[in-house]
Amino acid sequence: MATNTSLGIRRDLFEDEHDAYRESFRAFLQSEVVPNHERWKENHLVDRELFTKAAELGFMAMAVPEEYGGAGIDDWRFNAVLAEESSYAAVQSSWMGPSVVNDLGLPYLLAEANEEQRQRWFPKIAAGETILALAMTEPGTGSDLSAISARAVKDGDDYILNGGKTFISNGINADLIVTAVRTGDHPHGGLSMVVVERGFEGFERGKQIHKVGQHANDTAELFFNDCRIPAENLLGAEGTGFSQLMAHLVPERLSLAAASMAGAEAALKLTLDYVKERKAFGRPIGSFQNSRFVLADLQTKVEMTRMFIDRTIARHVEGTATIQEAAMAKYASTELFSEAADIGVQLHGGYGYTTEYPISEFWVDARLNRIYAGTNEIMRELIGRSMGL
Repeated sequence: MATNTSLGIRRDLFEDEHDAYRESFRAFLQSEVVPNHERWKENHLVDRELFTKAAELGFMAMAVPEEYGGAGIDDWRFNAVLAEESSYAAVQSSWMGPSVVNDLGLPYLLAEANEEQRQRWFPKIAAGETILALAMTEPGTGSDLSAISARAVKDGDDYILNGGKTFISNGINADLIVTAVRTGDHPHGGLSMVVVERGFEGFERGKQIHKVGQHANDTAELFFNDCRIPAENLLGAEGTGFSQLMAHLVPERLSLAAASMAGAEAALKLTLDYVKERKAFGRPIGSFQNSRFVLADLQTKVEMTRMFIDRTIARHVEGTATIQEAAMAKYASTELFSEAADIGVQLHGGYGYTTEYPISEFWVDARLNRIYAGTNEIMRELIGRSMGL
């Protein structure tokens, strides 16, 4: 069944069950998220109740198997619906926390957790009681994963971890943190993944990081000072950290692409509505040739990029999407989101630079999407290498 975007673009990616899920989530956002969005932005933190309420209605950790209390949904199109609708509702930063669970932390556990770990962690994750985070970035290491320096040294039945992480989404709320650490000297083969739990000795959270935009997205520094981690919290085999990180780049970047693509559509829709009503020199500002040409260009880019994003999502569901395609999706959609929001601010005039109009929030929130999940410069490097350059 074809599904329409906020701009009325026809799509064949989704089926009836996805459309019904979309309607349910849209209602959830309007009742539970939109009324709290401004308060959460002021606090730079969403309430933990958001996670449990979302879990009750099937919007959290959907992929956790049924035997552990989850829904066992193995169809990433449901994740795409959540990413899109949070952008259409202009509450992407409030939904970022649950998205981190669904698209960043959980995939590692689903792929690598052993039976004991699944029984220990999955039921509370499925219930929204245990919040996940993924910790890769360090103060001196961003997109270059081989430069990770936080080191975990084996000590009997434990690992002793020293180092720090920064810009960690869900950093304050998280109970389980899937953490990339160095267990050997090889740039790639020396990386492993461990799960740090709330309350571990030597684990401290730093200050909340107050960003220019995406204010409700809980972001923090994490510090590990002789942090003792039981060996049973090693995720997968020692030395497989880099391969795990590479394996999960596609859904992480596609989630951001889905949110950014929807953000571009929403920003264009806001601007179209505004320029049809706002008048200058006795007529709507949208009727001036410059406005028409600028928005015609933007509409064309949105429709073309939407087709590519949907194709890449479909290929990911089939299991055939490549790292290069995900990089292109992330790069194209995040650049377009920024462009659409910037055009929107310009055509709103002075009002676009006020917090009274939602286009301003799109503008500041869009800027970060070009940086995280790998900067767009790194995306272009990956794409270029895939061309044999």
